Amino acid sequence: MAGYVALLAAIFPSIKGSPQFSDLLQQYPDAVKSLFGLSGGVDIARGAGFIDAELFSLMLPLLAIVLAIGSGARTLAGEEDAGRLELILAYPLRRRSAVLAKGAAVGLELAVFCVAAFAALALASLVFGLDLPFGRLAAGMLGIGLLALLHGWLALAVGAAWPSRALAIGIPAALAAAAYLVGGLHDLASWLDPLRFASSFWWVGKSPLSNGSSWWHLAVVALASAVALAAGAWLIERRGDIETP
Repeated sequence: MAGYVALLAAIFPSIKGSPQFSDLLQQYPDAVKSLFGLSGGVDIARGAGFIDAELFSLMLPLLAIVLAIGSGARTLAGEEDAGRLELILAYPLRRRSAVLAKGAAVGLELAVFCVAAFAALALASLVFGLDLPFGRLAAGMLGIGLLALLHGWLALAVGAAWPSRALAIGIPAALAAAAYLVGGLHDLASWLDPLRFASSFWWVGKSPLSNGSSWWHLAVVALASAVALAAGAWLIERRGDIETP
């Protein structure tokens, strides 16, 4: 993550303050600008707009979600596929306690990821003159963390319901892809607009460094994440015997 941030930040001084570059990007199709966070007053020739477009619009959420879904699918469905889950659940504890503990582990992993990304971006801002607003950067990283946590805990919940790692990866990944498309294109397609409330990407926002983050929107994503984890704890209690393959 730190290496990727350093590579991107090193490019910024060559385009800093270039109106020609900004004008060129504004000629892109509206769908492209909407998907990649180039609309809504985002100026890619400024540090905040550059990081919004290059990181926060796609790559940073993608990396965090891949990490979260992979971890969430591995902790229940993956262990059951490998024949290890029966041994874990043989300990004298409730099944839901195991799910909650595994959910906390996924959350901790994402917290480390977000802190590392924040530190890398803060350092890059000082070294390469990005002039990033650190308050908005912290809120943006919190949004990325909650977005990934929602899909990671969805993977955990699917794994609690079905002993299939493929489903535990596929369902949250498909929902994330659909949410990204709806969140990016609802302004351009009227029939998608009512669906924006079901898009986790819409709730987190596209350009947190340029436009700021809505705290109550982030609270909704946090609540949805908690519901997903609670659903996983409830579903595993209603499963039959979990046997070693």
